[in-house]
Amino acid sequence: MTMASGKTLWLAALALAFSAFADAGHAGEADKPHIDKPLGVVELFTSQGCNSCPPADALFAELVAKEDIVALAYHVDYWDYLGWQDTLSRKENTERQYDYMRAFGSRSVYTPQAVINGRVHVNGASRGEVDGALARMAKSGEGMRVAIKVSRTSDRVMIDAGDAGSGPSDAHVVIVYFDPPQTIKIGKGENTGHMMTYWNAVTGIQTAGMWHGKAQRYELPMSEIAKKGGCAVLLQSVGKDGMPGPILGAAFIHKP
Repeated sequence: MTMASGKTLWLAALALAFSAFADAGHAGEADKPHIDKPLGVVELFTSQGCNSCPPADALFAELVAKEDIVALAYHVDYWDYLGWQDTLSRKENTERQYDYMRAFGSRSVYTPQAVINGRVHVNGASRGEVDGALARMAKSGEGMRVAIKVSRTSDRVMIDAGDAGSGPSDAHVVIVYFDPPQTIKIGKGENTGHMMTYWNAVTGIQTAGMWHGKAQRYELPMSEIAKKGGCAVLLQSVGKDGMPGPILGAAFIHKP
């Protein structure tokens, strides 16, 4: 579904994705390797009120289950007028999608939209488009080229960003918080009666610092991380106009 810029297989994936989310809480243990350069970042813009979104939500659940992908779901609010208010939507999520729209030079936003590595957008329900974009970028050097390592003590989380190499050398260290998986029955609107489980639904975004191409450490209080359902860090370049740019590195921040 498309919104003009002015106004503008679920069960199979469920077990896999739930297992991945559960495993996330144990990351960092001796038997689970840390991936400091994942294949890529998939940001899905979706809505409980959009009848085109359930296939994308199901595909997204499979992506969540993959250890080498940082998958984040941004529920938007502009389809609420169709009769169902998305229980996970946030104004800030919609604003992020509109920022991407301007960064891409597009004239409208739509759902389901998947933004890959902050560089391109594709139909979030198309496995071929999502997988194809991830593979092309990994091969062309537009994947995660900066290593992000996360460690922790009892009271703090350390984020170590590596050296830049070639390409953009200035970026924001962006912390993205998200909810645990939630199963919701849609009571009205285009998806009335659907029972859907939603994964990694974003609840907040904050900038924790700047990175200038050289290895640097950032620290966060563990108390802030521990009270969230989940957390990821994105090393994302920003254009002169303040719009989001390519994501250069990413990692999940796992709780104890």
